Amino acid sequence: MTTEEEGCLLVVVIDVNPVWWGSSPRKKDKASLTLPQCVDQILVFVNAHLMTSPQNKTAVIGSHANESRFLFPRKTTSHEDQKDVLSQIISLDGKYEQFTKVQTDVMEELKDLISSNTVVSHTDTLLSGSLAMALCYIHKMEKETGVGEKLRSRILVIKAAEDSASQYMNFMNVTFTAQKQNVTIDACILSKDSGLLQQACDITGGIYLKIPEIEGLLQYLLWVYLPPLSQRSNLILPPPIQVDYRAACFCHRMLISVGYVCSVCLSIFCAFSPICSTCHTAFKIKAAPLKLKKKKKMLASGV
Repeated sequence: MTTEEEGCLLVVVIDVNPVWWGSSPRKKDKASLTLPQCVDQILVFVNAHLMTSPQNKTAVIGSHANESRFLFPRKTTSHEDQKDVLSQIISLDGKYEQFTKVQTDVMEELKDLISSNTVVSHTDTLLSGSLAMALCYIHKMEKETGVGEKLRSRILVIKAAEDSASQYMNFMNVTFTAQKQNVTIDACILSKDSGLLQQACDITGGIYLKIPEIEGLLQYLLWVYLPPLSQRSNLILPPPIQVDYRAACFCHRMLISVGYVCSVCLSIFCAFSPICSTCHTAFKIKAAPLKLKKKKKMLASGV
């Protein structure tokens, strides 16, 4: 599906928010799969991506409510020592060593991430921080790419929890950075629609899809997100959706359709304020001109 000279770096960001995954699965808008079962299906997709071409690379990031962490590659193992570690892995039942390495590291790091964050300070997923980590890793791998090799990068976000309007500015900064670096952001939504990811996919040219049944997550991943970017125009993919381009105000972090914009720093507010809370610019309010009453000219009689 890809040439030998050109590889694809796929960074998968998994929403592992314990507040969402720990809720009751009997609700209509909640998952009927557990987090380990969902991760197993994602790992099958990641291994399929590695099997597509020997030049393909991957990374997996877990986005928690308290922190964002690389599940693969692990921090304990440097990138230069990965080949030595793979040579020490014993293949079980004829399984490819790279697949064993990815599955083992992801599951161990995921267990450590959840066990080390038993207390959740807030319910919002740190998605913007995870995307920033993904862009930094992509930039690092592109610098390490040898001469004569091409590496196309893309990010796949598998989101479960709801959006957080407080991350709007950081999220949009990451989105425009990805656009400048020619990094495509794709989104696979498990629960409610995400207005932020709709904008990110539309800006970077990615695919936004809210899957109707979470049990078929693997089928949707293999159908929509496994083919490379160059082959998407030849496939029959889900039609594009109408993007919600509402912005979040800087005062209450709420999505608004009509608001006030600072002419200096372009901050958005839902209500008028004479002083911008971001850049502290004071605006001159022009008072309406007073309407002078026309003096009636008294015409003298006989003049």
